[in-house]
Amino acid sequence: MSLDPARVLDLDPLLDDPDTRIVVCCGSGGVGKTTTAAALGLRAAERGRKVVVLTIDPARRLAQSMGIDSLDNVPRRVKGIDDSAGGELHAMMLDMKRTFDEIVEAHADGERAAVILNNPFYQSLSAGFAGTQEYMAMEKLGQLRARDEWDLIIVDTPPSRSALDFLDAPKRLGSFLDGRLIRLLTAPAKLGGRAGMKFLNVGMSMMTGTLGKLLGGQLLKDVQTFVAAMDTTFGGFRTRADATYKLLQAPGTAFLVVAAPERDALREAAYFVERLAAEDMPFAGLVLNRVHGSGAAHLSAERALAAAENLDAEAAEDLESTAVENLDDARIVDQEGGKAGLRNSPDTYGSSGSPASETSAPDGSEGPAGSDGSDEGSPAATDSTDATDRTDAPTDTPPHGHRTVEQLTAGLLRLHAERMQLLSREQRTRDRFAALHPEVAVAEVAALPGDVHDLAGLRDIGDRLAANRPELPETDA
Repeated sequence: MSLDPARVLDLDPLLDDPDTRIVVCCGSGGVGKTTTAAALGLRAAERGRKVVVLTIDPARRLAQSMGIDSLDNVPRRVKGIDDSAGGELHAMMLDMKRTFDEIVEAHADGERAAVILNNPFYQSLSAGFAGTQEYMAMEKLGQLRARDEWDLIIVDTPPSRSALDFLDAPKRLGSFLDGRLIRLLTAPAKLGGRAGMKFLNVGMSMMTGTLGKLLGGQLLKDVQTFVAAMDTTFGGFRTRADATYKLLQAPGTAFLVVAAPERDALREAAYFVERLAAEDMPFAGLVLNRVHGSGAAHLSAERALAAAENLDAEAAEDLESTAVENLDDARIVDQEGGKAGLRNSPDTYGSSGSPASETSAPDGSEGPAGSDGSDEGSPAATDSTDATDRTDAPTDTPPHGHRTVEQLTAGLLRLHAERMQLLSREQRTRDRFAALHPEVAVAEVAALPGDVHDLAGLRDIGDRLAANRPELPETDA
């Protein structure tokens, strides 16, 4: 299941190229974008680049894997990396509201900034308005790039329902805030006083009154005050979104689409590849995470299932044969030294001619067994009783060793068959993607047995990404 060499994504040249300044890891949620971004950042830093990784992952896995207690809106130096090549690794997590506050504070004087920051509409907008997270991610990216402190910025895009939200949401938010409705609402605040009164005709007054009833008079006033202050402070939101959008289109930026070998994830990846091409975005290739493999791929699922069925049939035959032998041998017991004959012989059952019963005492009595004719307590009787107990006990239970081995082997073969069926489904999914986009270079990473939680794990992921080693991870002997 190896990839065509012409389609293999070689990541080391991309990371080593000093002209590569921004790498954007994008894709749908739950496909390993955060791990991929962190692994690439670590690899680039250990190869001599000064890297900052920007994540918007609320699970904070990036901080844990890098050994940092917590991440915030300020880049933090990651310790413990191999810095022999002179590289550095920093990491940070987007604080959406704090980034918005920084924009206001950077572009407004103290009095106007206080008005905006205390505005109720602004507080709601900065805390969770639809598209704000994506917008602020692009704003933070622009800030980091403008500082020119790092020679490589790796962005882990926000988790979202659709991978396209990262490109669409900033424009949607900017269009909303710069749209006609907001402009209409802010007209009185912009004109002010008597000029504003002259501008507003009767129809305008009626519309404003209606909106005030629908939205609430105070909310309408808050929106008017906020947008007027923001617009006069540093221009429209759409203008800022467009500026960062152009940064993503510029030379030195590379998009990596991250996906898993699953139908929905690769369908989303295909949409994103097409969208990047339509928007003239610099697309580097596809990172395919969690690719399953097998060390015994030559054994097909069909052959494994057939072998498992044969083993089950053999185990059933052995069990039946053992049961028959147990029935045949149920009357056989071991004989102890000094005892004549078989206890299970016909003479033993009530025969008057058995050696024990024919032995008589010199005085003509029946022998030491007593006058009632029972031989209870005699050595022969004791041996006979013990033998009877041993025969009645389930000592002839069939051995379980061979049956257990066969069952375990059959179970392992069925597990292998399930794995091979999974590999077949993944391969068909990848083939469909390759048929639609044969030009896309791909790097594969094997599905690991556990989560990555430290620098060693991230380093291993980076090695696999660069070397295109989709095989199973090595285990210590």
